[in-house]
Amino acid sequence: MTEIKRPINIHKHYHAHVYFDSQTLQFASDLCEQVGKLFDLKIGRVHQKPVGPHPKWSCQILFSDTDFDQLIAWLSDNRNGLTVFVHAQTGDDLKDHTDYAYWLGDSVQLNLAMFGG
Repeated sequence: MTEIKRPINIHKHYHAHVYFDSQTLQFASDLCEQVGKLFDLKIGRVHQKPVGPHPKWSCQILFSDTDFDQLIAWLSDNRNGLTVFVHAQTGDDLKDHTDYAYWLGDSVQLNLAMFGG
């Protein structure tokens, strides 16, 4: 079994993707809205379909290394069982979604074909 990589703060910019389904849609939407207000961060749309490499419904949170420690701790404490995919934003999409990919909760197989992976 592959060990799940927990988030570490070693990059300048990050994305977090909160994964959810129809039963957890409202909770996930509220969680992302709270993050935006509490941390003054840009929150993406709540996608009710797989988008990009993400095989589940998701909402994206954009943040930086200065927000990392507090945000990741808060998400870890408040995600209520949802999986959160965290990755660096370095400009190398394949590496960002593989080498620099971290998880809160269970990991999920991403669709890396769009990155040549």
